[in-house]
Amino acid sequence: MHKSGFVNIIGNPNVGKSTLMNALVGERLSIITSKAQTTRHRIMGIVNGEDFQIVYSDTPGILKPNYKLQEKMMKFVTGAIVDADVILYVTDTVEQGDTEGAEVVEKIAKSGIPCIVVINKIDLSAQDKLEVLVARWHALLPEALIIPASAKEGFNVGAIFDRILELLPEGPAYYPKDTLTDKTLRFFASEIIREQILKQYEKEIPYCCEIEIDTYKEEPTIDRIAATIYVSRDSQKGILIGHKGEKLKKVGQKAREEMERFLGKKVFLQLFVKVNDDWRNNDKQLRRFGYELE
Repeated sequence: MHKSGFVNIIGNPNVGKSTLMNALVGERLSIITSKAQTTRHRIMGIVNGEDFQIVYSDTPGILKPNYKLQEKMMKFVTGAIVDADVILYVTDTVEQGDTEGAEVVEKIAKSGIPCIVVINKIDLSAQDKLEVLVARWHALLPEALIIPASAKEGFNVGAIFDRILELLPEGPAYYPKDTLTDKTLRFFASEIIREQILKQYEKEIPYCCEIEIDTYKEEPTIDRIAATIYVSRDSQKGILIGHKGEKLKKVGQKAREEMERFLGKKVFLQLFVKVNDDWRNNDKQLRRFGYELE
């Protein structure tokens, strides 16, 4: 008997969805920062065994869209509810009573798809509060299994995996057994650059940026990568570059170091900055940056 299926990870921003997927996959595929809205795309991570294949899917955090980019991001979330074999709904120990999340929970309840509610970050909460949260989620999703966990500390990640394996339907592998993800090296290079922008800048700068890999040349001992960072306005370009280019240089250095860890080889990285007026509200530009549904 061989089991296979799609396990889609859904939840509010900054509850630890990406950390959980990386822990379940055993690889660092999704970027992680303390800022909300770090995940923009739907990213797959694939775990294989002799008699199973689990295709995990990390999705953007649930939010009320303020521009077209966020509308595209939310389409990844609604699509993830429809095509899942198992839903991992991730919350944490902080009460979040937003209406967008409530609407998604209602859709999950009506979907009939097996669901596991992961109450993440329990290392940051007292036991009595956790018991209240477990009772709350039992009331909201009576058919779901509730698992308290700490993805960062690895607590109960094994229990989540075991339950997923139980819920998976029988079926063949969807991807070759040596496949780790559906994304390319170019995609991960762009995500690593974006992660460093999220870490190095405050306020609106990280959210106005998009990265495009211009060239990616693989050589035996080094990968040579050139990338353009697009911003929405000239003023943002100046802030991103910084005085005498020092801020951009730091982003490039940190991104290159992370790429070398990820790839296990040397990287030569060039970064450029250009203005692409209001790209977040431009359908043509959003398609160019890969935000159309597959």
